[in-house]
Amino acid sequence: MPLQNIVPADYPSLLAEKVAQFKLAFAPFGVDEPTVVASEPLHFRLRAEFRIIHDGRRIDYAMFAPADRKVAVAIDSFPVAVESICALMPRLRDAVQASNTLKDGLFQVDFLATLSGQLMATLIYHHKLGARWEAAARSLADSLQVQLIGRSRGQKVVLDRDWLLEEFELNGRQLRYQQIEGSFTQPNGQVNRQMLAWACQQASGLGGDLLELYCGNGNFTVALAPAFDRVLATEVAKSSVQAAQYNLAANGLDNVAVVRLSSEDISAALAGTKTLKELQGVDFDQYRFSTLFVDPPRSGLDAQTLELASGFANILYISCNPQTLQENVAALQATHEITAAAVFDQFPYTHHLESGLLLTRRAPR
Repeated sequence: MPLQNIVPADYPSLLAEKVAQFKLAFAPFGVDEPTVVASEPLHFRLRAEFRIIHDGRRIDYAMFAPADRKVAVAIDSFPVAVESICALMPRLRDAVQASNTLKDGLFQVDFLATLSGQLMATLIYHHKLGARWEAAARSLADSLQVQLIGRSRGQKVVLDRDWLLEEFELNGRQLRYQQIEGSFTQPNGQVNRQMLAWACQQASGLGGDLLELYCGNGNFTVALAPAFDRVLATEVAKSSVQAAQYNLAANGLDNVAVVRLSSEDISAALAGTKTLKELQGVDFDQYRFSTLFVDPPRSGLDAQTLELASGFANILYISCNPQTLQENVAALQATHEITAAAVFDQFPYTHHLESGLLLTRRAPR
């Protein structure tokens, strides 16, 4: 995201252009006026990653030039990051710069923050980290009152813990999420809350049981679970599965089972073409699935998962790629129609746009 593109006065028109493109793409499927969730124009990102460049004894944060991804450009600030990250950036840089132990070999710094005020920084090095580094890092973490992690190739040094606890209110509930360093989390916290609220609104009244694919750390699972009798959620990343299980317990949810499986594997298991040890103890006959929830990667749903989706009465689809979403909706047109649509501007000043659809099975002719 080039800093010269961050002009708050331009934000409304940039968002309007993205919404117009979405409406044009989905007009053939009956989408007229989707719900539009805008972002704050500044201080919206809960995650930020910066290269560190060295000039003599001085170090600076840097981002890569758009015209040449090999050219790192020094920056003084990053106004799209949340204010806690913006405030920490110069203090951390100056403290590291004053310590050869912390400065030598440092080539990247990653920041992670939460809406509830917790903050973490990860310092990434070209060399192995030893006892001297750990002692200096502990002193730095104490002075800055921040969680600190050190990384180098094949090494991870955790001084306290490697996760933050996010907390926020949603529909009268206080939700809690463990967010593990290095794992995916939603970058725009306030827009994510709006995404969860929209998904819960669509799920209200659907009833029955929910099958969720690509559940990650349980971001949507935790929010949606009370709307259904039971939930079966799947995810392939081990750290995300562990976080999801923690988050379900932290939120007092006992109607959810999480299994570590790909969408292809669960599709095959439900079709009866594959038996998987991960599903031992899961009795599909006890589930009465009314709804499929998917939040896939940019590539969208594969053919096998689309075949699975076509058998559900309701499909709640969150997408980070309008093009593959459009292709998937076209493939489901024979069985489903769009009954609700929304766009969520997680990434202002870029071409990226998150969107959500509720697809409902067409009535028999």
